[in-house]
Amino acid sequence: MSSRTRENQVIKSPFKAPAWLQNPHAQTMYPSLPWAWPSRPVLRRETLELPDGDVTAVDWLSEADSLPDSAPLLVILHGLEGSADSSYARMLMDVTFARGWRSCVLHFRDCGDYRNRLPRRYHAGETNDLRHFLNRLQEQRDASGNPGPLLAVGYSLGGNVLLKYLGESQSETPLGAATAVCAPLNLHICAQALDTGFSKRYQRHLLKRMKKSVTNKFDRHTAAFDWDRAMNSQTFAEFDDSVTAPLHGFNGRNDYYDRCSSEHFLHAIERPTLIINALDDPFMTPEVIPTVDRLSEDVTLEISKQGGHVGFIGGGTPWRPTFYLPGRIIEFLESYAAMPSL
Repeated sequence: MSSRTRENQVIKSPFKAPAWLQNPHAQTMYPSLPWAWPSRPVLRRETLELPDGDVTAVDWLSEADSLPDSAPLLVILHGLEGSADSSYARMLMDVTFARGWRSCVLHFRDCGDYRNRLPRRYHAGETNDLRHFLNRLQEQRDASGNPGPLLAVGYSLGGNVLLKYLGESQSETPLGAATAVCAPLNLHICAQALDTGFSKRYQRHLLKRMKKSVTNKFDRHTAAFDWDRAMNSQTFAEFDDSVTAPLHGFNGRNDYYDRCSSEHFLHAIERPTLIINALDDPFMTPEVIPTVDRLSEDVTLEISKQGGHVGFIGGGTPWRPTFYLPGRIIEFLESYAAMPSL
């Protein structure tokens, strides 16, 4: 094991919310306001053919196309019903370009303003698409003769996918380092948390979007699931039991949550990985935070008292806020991007 002790794998975050944005729900919702991060980077859409005959989309930051192959390349995984248009993705692409990095957003199937071919969508444990994309990227970069480091960050559901992939792949991954932000490490606990108190508002909003996405793809005659039960579901647990599980080969929601919660894979990760979670995250409870004995020696867990869900607004003013996450993510990944061994 490395020279650091097990105890300092779990660290207290230096993040502090400003006086004008202490509430966790305000932290969660504020980044989606149009003035919070108004930049809209120009993206180049790539169609990614998948081994099973399906298709997904990758959006590349066009500005970075002129950067050399030796530049670090960051792959971003979005959250539930998210896309390259999500504010956290846009701000990270801007910040990494300012550092001379290239970046892209790998969309999960049926996300990002396009439709996939097969009668399925995405879920919190689908790692094969990420594995295919990263291996393809590495082949292309090796052919260039001077590839820079390949790095990844996942937000929320995307963080769960990334951590599960890392634990499955162990040393068989082209990634040099990774970061997961506000990942739902235990899907059972997160589903319960979103059916409690004010968090039910997020559940209603996201369920409405998920049902709309399902109706764009299926109808009661083409759906390979109980249409009425799906459309009448009031909780994530009901939706996952009636739609997500049967669409993707799980024996109900408990089987899906058991097999796809990334907490079961943290002990096997063999790449430097930073996990950032907030104790006041309304999408989960502090119960999701794993103990140090469940982490591999390559995992650092940063716990913040505040931050909400993918918020972490650390200062500035209500009209020009500053964000903690982009700088912290880059700080961690940059230390490994600079290593010759990568």
